[in-house]
Amino acid sequence: MYIVLGILYESTIHPVTILSTLPSAAVGALLALVLTGRPLDLIAVIGIVLLIGLVKKNGIMMVDFALDAQRRQGLAPHEAIRQAALLRFRPILMTTLAALVGAIPLMMAQGSGAELRQPLGLVMVGGLLVSQVLTLFTTPVVYLFFDRLSKRWAAGKAAADPSSEPVR
Repeated sequence: MYIVLGILYESTIHPVTILSTLPSAAVGALLALVLTGRPLDLIAVIGIVLLIGLVKKNGIMMVDFALDAQRRQGLAPHEAIRQAALLRFRPILMTTLAALVGAIPLMMAQGSGAELRQPLGLVMVGGLLVSQVLTLFTTPVVYLFFDRLSKRWAAGKAAADPSSEPVR
């Protein structure tokens, strides 16, 4: 996943920004299982894999928009990620709510075979709720942190290598 994202964004840092959205989803999913007293079974693991795809999409939507704004419009990183958070909020919220509403019947199911599907719904609802709240705040913070880190690393590398200075 990291390699594909690295190739897509031509960066070694921004895939980590996108992947930083995943721990909040896992915490929400596991917390939902713990609160309901359910074990982590195969169906719950399938739900976590599905959840990873949905949450990663949210990070991709924000980072992709911010990188595009930096490259094409020349915006500063802070303004680019701010614009991304503002303009991508509604699509992120809509897809998350659609998945959440689709998972509620699985979570609330009764009857024969419902106990098999309930962990899938629990994991989806818990993971989506926690990740939706946290991702909107953590992704911009991680984006700006890694942007500053890459600038410091590039400045340190340029200062250490005198041959990289332009010839006059």
